[in-house]
Amino acid sequence: MEEIVALYAQDEVPGRVVGTARRSRVRAENLPHAAVKILVRDADGRIYVHRRTKTKDLYPGLHDVWVGGVIAAGEEPLSAAERELAEELGLRGCALRPTMRHWYTDAYTNYLTYAYETLYTPGRHGPIIHQPTEVADGWWLPWRELTAQLSDPRWQFVPDGREHLIRYAAQHPESGGHHP
Repeated sequence: MEEIVALYAQDEVPGRVVGTARRSRVRAENLPHAAVKILVRDADGRIYVHRRTKTKDLYPGLHDVWVGGVIAAGEEPLSAAERELAEELGLRGCALRPTMRHWYTDAYTNYLTYAYETLYTPGRHGPIIHQPTEVADGWWLPWRELTAQLSDPRWQFVPDGREHLIRYAAQHPESGGHHP
């Protein structure tokens, strides 16, 4: 059964649900919806980087640091973030801290971002387990190495993730102050 996605208004009241549509229609017509994004950091400040599978419907095979996905009809952003973190990386019980909310739009997607971050602790959260249909591979990178990778045009990185990282770095100087 195809996922039903909440549609959001792009007006002065961000976060207002105005309808629903099947995921395939949202993608085909680039309808305004909402998505959650979670940045996973460890105690050393490293960021978890992953490569998306080649079967993803958006930006297949590219690198990303944001775990996440669309908000389903009737779902709250925090619940969606918890669900996505469990689905994609097998992580449950992680404290999620909101970091930003803004619209992202390009030729392929148009969504209100609800971004969060979490601190991963192996002893508390268990091992990271990739969902095979979502995540092809993953590893930890220090902030400086991540920004160096992002400056290499040969490293294929999702465009929305790049914009979210730039906003995150501007709002969180503890990230190293480097803009990807």
